[in-house]
Amino acid sequence: MMRHALSLLLLCALASVACAQDNLAPSYMVRRVSTGPVNLKAFGLQPWRNAQVVEWGPTGYKTTFRALWNDRDLWLRFDIQDPAPWHTMTQRDDHIWEEEVVEIFIDLDGTGKNYAEYEINPANVLCDVRMESGIPNVKSIVEWNHDGIESAVQLRPADEDDPGGWIAILRLPWRGFRSLPAVKEGRAKSPPRPGDAWRFNLYRIERPHGPADPKKDGIFAAWSPTGTPSFHNPAVFRPLIFAPK
Repeated sequence: MMRHALSLLLLCALASVACAQDNLAPSYMVRRVSTGPVNLKAFGLQPWRNAQVVEWGPTGYKTTFRALWNDRDLWLRFDIQDPAPWHTMTQRDDHIWEEEVVEIFIDLDGTGKNYAEYEINPANVLCDVRMESGIPNVKSIVEWNHDGIESAVQLRPADEDDPGGWIAILRLPWRGFRSLPAVKEGRAKSPPRPGDAWRFNLYRIERPHGPADPKKDGIFAAWSPTGTPSFHNPAVFRPLIFAPK
């Protein structure tokens, strides 16, 4: 345990240096739990009480992210402020980024190649993609699927203190990452070892004028700002560190 703790401290220090060099905010620590939030449809915050919380986006359209991990899965949670969530697409791997979604990109080996992209919309429609490369030559394989992925969404009505919105939870079994080249070629482990660091970024696409005019006043918010019109800028991905128990 002491060896893991020392290794983790070193990783955090290195991550902090790297982030300072890249002018980025600190890394994200995925805290380890024994079983994780085992019920996808239990949307209360109690199972997530130990998760690190990050938030980004403009007032009225904030997005909050939490993550946990255990021996079987990586668990992700998004809490989305949105007074009028909408969708028209309903099929797995539809181009839901053309409407309203939250997204996470996960790069297991930090090369910026063959990283995984996961999107979910307010109707619990998933799109998972293997990105062969980011900018300036963005290439994707939409046919790639994360084996065993599960998700759930709950709409949250507005009240006096809350503009309303939706909650999305994803369960990503470790076996689903094993089809990525980083694992197949031995550059990353799945499940990761305590103290391992992958790289990632978080995104939100909000289209406040709905399906009638989806391109008007669109909000494209990245947790780690990309500095480009494209979200696919691996250079600004941040460390995703898997903490020991």
